[in-house]
Amino acid sequence: MDTNIVEEIFNKTREDLKKMIPVNIMIIGKTGIGKSTLINNIFRENLAETGIGRPVTQHLRKISKEDVPICLYDTKGLELKPEVQEEIKDEINNKINELYLKRNEKDYIHAIWYCINANSNRIEDLEIDLINSFASNVPVILVLTQSYGKSALVFQKQIEDMNLNVRGIQAVLAEPYEVTSDIVIPAHGLVGLVGKTYEVLPEGVRKSFINAQKVDIDKKVKEARNWSTGYIAGSFGAGFTPVPFAQAAVIVPIQIGMLAHITTIFGISLDKSLISGIVGSIGGSGGATFLGRYIVGNLLKFIPGLGTVAGGMITGTVASILTTSLAMAYIEVMRKVAIAEYEGKSISNQDIANMMKNMYEENLKTTKPVPVS
Repeated sequence: MDTNIVEEIFNKTREDLKKMIPVNIMIIGKTGIGKSTLINNIFRENLAETGIGRPVTQHLRKISKEDVPICLYDTKGLELKPEVQEEIKDEINNKINELYLKRNEKDYIHAIWYCINANSNRIEDLEIDLINSFASNVPVILVLTQSYGKSALVFQKQIEDMNLNVRGIQAVLAEPYEVTSDIVIPAHGLVGLVGKTYEVLPEGVRKSFINAQKVDIDKKVKEARNWSTGYIAGSFGAGFTPVPFAQAAVIVPIQIGMLAHITTIFGISLDKSLISGIVGSIGGSGGATFLGRYIVGNLLKFIPGLGTVAGGMITGTVASILTTSLAMAYIEVMRKVAIAEYEGKSISNQDIANMMKNMYEENLKTTKPVPVS
């Protein structure tokens, strides 16, 4: 196994992370409604606990952490008297306008979660005024926290009937609620909140949001498969040449870029030994590509009169199959690794390597070349 491949995947993944535009979400709500719990259960790395929070105004702090492409702006003081709430509203709107005036997408507030306790059974006129004020500049999603029981459902229906100026309403229970020792209400609504937020975000920061969130693994898988299509097409094009073996130097970097991109989307902890085990389990990307080139080279010898274009099509097809199999196997492995990591569990590097080897070999038997336009 070529250790340079491992180093290249590791370094390329870090480069991809650094290039991502952070998604900026402002989370507004009174103290004690479960904002920190919501943050820690939706985003990886327990941001509310381990992220660096620094004040940006008297009632607003910014939470961020290295290698997590998201910045959260958390408010405090909304439960104070009306004149203070008016001051907070001005602070928030001034900050939004200040960031917008920088004319740089990485500084914009991309979405606002306005949080209200679902069991409070009331929304104040001042809160409606706040929501309308913010919604004129930024997409607002109304989040009904700690949502369980009949009163929460009644309140949700009441809110929905008000036709507030929001882009969505989502009831959530961020973590299981124990009613009795025998009755536990499971967490719910987090995937829905992630989906609603994704839809209102600008295209340029959606990938960052997918990386940072940990509740919708299927969305990570879908994003990874969509991105892989371009790399698979690139490998097909690199294989389209009449010279056997010559394409390996072009295809291997394509596959390295693809694996790094997939790793970035899943947002798992970077570990060289993990990547080394995965790459080594299939003989290295270069080895796999070289094997495909060898098969094609021998096929050409037994097909009299085969033209260079047709021969190139065969090598391109083989390269596409190899890269597709590699992508689909790696995405499935990353899915399992991400689920385990977010649940606080662990899978040994050896088990992950064996999983990758088995999936890759199985995919090689069943994968059909992806159509390339």
